[in-house]
Amino acid sequence: MTGSALMDVCDGCARRSWLVARLAGHLEKRRGERDTVREVLGLSDARLIEALGGLLAGEIAAEHAAMDPAELRACWTAAGSHAMCRHAAGYPLRLLELPDAPAVLHLRGEPERIAALLAAPLVAIVGARKASDEGRETARSLGRGLSAAGVTVVSGMALGIDAAAHDGAVDAGANSLAVLACGPEIAYPRSRRALHGRLVGTGGVLSELPPGTPPFKWAFPARNRIIAALAELVILVEAAERSGSLITADIAIGLGRDVGAVPGSPLSWRCSGTNQLLRDGATVIRDAVDALDGITGLAVGVASLAGAGVAGPTGPRPAPTGLEPRLLRLLEAVEHGSEAVDDLAADAAEVRTVLGDLTELELLGLVRRGPGGRYTRVSR
Repeated sequence: MTGSALMDVCDGCARRSWLVARLAGHLEKRRGERDTVREVLGLSDARLIEALGGLLAGEIAAEHAAMDPAELRACWTAAGSHAMCRHAAGYPLRLLELPDAPAVLHLRGEPERIAALLAAPLVAIVGARKASDEGRETARSLGRGLSAAGVTVVSGMALGIDAAAHDGAVDAGANSLAVLACGPEIAYPRSRRALHGRLVGTGGVLSELPPGTPPFKWAFPARNRIIAALAELVILVEAAERSGSLITADIAIGLGRDVGAVPGSPLSWRCSGTNQLLRDGATVIRDAVDALDGITGLAVGVASLAGAGVAGPTGPRPAPTGLEPRLLRLLEAVEHGSEAVDDLAADAAEVRTVLGDLTELELLGLVRRGPGGRYTRVSR
């Protein structure tokens, strides 16, 4: 996508993008019917209006016919967004495998950079919003390792696993794209505004919904089809039995994409969905090396990770140079299995000192406090 393609959208696709946003509230009424929403999104403009417009169908059809595509494109540009339609040269070919492929992709970020990220191998990392500390750290490590290897990490910027995967990718070089369920300029959830800004500045943000469109519940599973179609490999890190992430996995399987999952405790409700996928034949993903091995024809691997300074993604994060000896001794004790404060303190009088030192190590990102006040070493 070159500078001349910053708004590469034909008139028909511009009207279609407007129409999907115009009917977003009507689609919300159908959000409980996942397949129905997908089927409706695959209809022609006229049939889409007929299916969703109800008593307003005639009015919406008149608005659609009168809509000026040039005015739409000018509004999108004024909002600071770029766009390309499914007839543009830069449109991802993988999305065209969807029967309900988005007519327009609205973008925030440097277009040339987004084009490069879309041309690289893409891996999706998705999972639970209510993720565990261990799950978030696993997603962060996967994102970091894959980004360092030149892989584009795709996710939905949601709380929990999605955001952690983006964070890791940004930390390692910002090879990351977020697919949103609202206009591309809207940071959703609001608590991820900083991450949204980092992705716009160093990666990219995509949406099929034009600028100004608020998030709708139907749009979350709908955006999952984009994530699944873009990726060569979809990895799930913690997903309950009825997790929305399983929708992404189902779509990926239907498109012939590879699906992997991080194994979890059989006693954890957060891992019931991922463990089910593994039982059904999904690839076991323990770290970024496993993910790289799962990408067909990818000319990167462990050597590229080491060259990027991300050796052994599952190893412990190295202690910073100059760490005080007492903190280094405490860190080594945690790494060797002393997880509880009682194990780390010589006596009751030393507990407060040890807690203070553990807090300092936690702020440095070297240890993590888990359930029951037990501490574990943070991996890369």
